[in-house]
Amino acid sequence: MTSSSARRERGFTLIEVLVALAIIAVAMGAAMRATSVMISNNRALQDKTLALMAAENALAQMRLEQTLPAPGKRMVACPQGGQAMQCELVTTSSLNRGFRQVTVRVHPAGDNDAVITQLSGLVSNLR
Repeated sequence: MTSSSARRERGFTLIEVLVALAIIAVAMGAAMRATSVMISNNRALQDKTLALMAAENALAQMRLEQTLPAPGKRMVACPQGGQAMQCELVTTSSLNRGFRQVTVRVHPAGDNDAVITQLSGLVSNLR
């Protein structure tokens, strides 16, 4: 009544299993790449945020000083969040003699060609 072929259990062939594993491997590779990109973007965002905080601090420090800064350019260390950074302070005269325009460029320590962020503002001697 029952033949041996009818009793044979149905299952996956080796080819089907290998194709499924290949598809899973490609999907896992894409997921790993996406995770890697997200991690590097997160790191870049963290660096830019810390650099902006360093620039704001440098500009606030200049505003708190009692003297009007002389026009010129100088480099100061401005570490932030455990990272070593250099702030380039460029001071120029403005149309009003009581104000100076200050541009703060934040560089990674040891690399004055790369600029992480830049912030400009006015500093006055009005108290």
